[in-house]
Amino acid sequence: MCENDAHEVAAIVEDGATIPLNRPGTVVVYRRDKGVWVKDREMDFKVDPTKGLGEMRSKVGELLKFMEPCKIFVARSASGALFYELEKAQFNVWEIPGKPDTFLEQVWSENEKDRNEAATPLTAAVPVPLESTPGNFFISIKETQGKRPELSSKQILQSFIRKGKFATLEIVCDHAPPWIEMESRTVGFKIETARLGLNEVHLKLIKING
Repeated sequence: MCENDAHEVAAIVEDGATIPLNRPGTVVVYRRDKGVWVKDREMDFKVDPTKGLGEMRSKVGELLKFMEPCKIFVARSASGALFYELEKAQFNVWEIPGKPDTFLEQVWSENEKDRNEAATPLTAAVPVPLESTPGNFFISIKETQGKRPELSSKQILQSFIRKGKFATLEIVCDHAPPWIEMESRTVGFKIETARLGLNEVHLKLIKING
């Protein structure tokens, strides 16, 4: 688990919204100051794929130095060599579309919960999704976190999703966890999302070609 004592989140943006990591854009580091997110620093970032791996690593090195001590990065999508360079540098990389002010607090809170998880052993078993019909599972994160607020969505779902031993997984939550789309796609699932109310979302993970 990464450290982020600086309370910072970086994002690559264009016209105020996140863009894919491999597109030229502006990397902005946002800092949480007394509960309010402010833009702290920014730099243009562009990697020319025709100039080879050495050029890419040089650019990434400049970017990592610029973002220090931030260890959280958000892009609309992230894959390929740039993504793996960030992972290698122990960044938590999130895929989130939209304007940073709509997700910074959520991303930071999720990371804080994960840090607390690493620092504090859990005193009770973590609830897992229940099988409603063969191969089909359900869990209400909203209800679970209402009873166990110390648990993050990652603690409850990540291990279950990574195992991938289900056809569908339905989740009710107050917001879609920012990490879940990339995690699900990695193990061969797509996600359908439906809003149930102002603070309630229904997610359905469906095994591709399952």
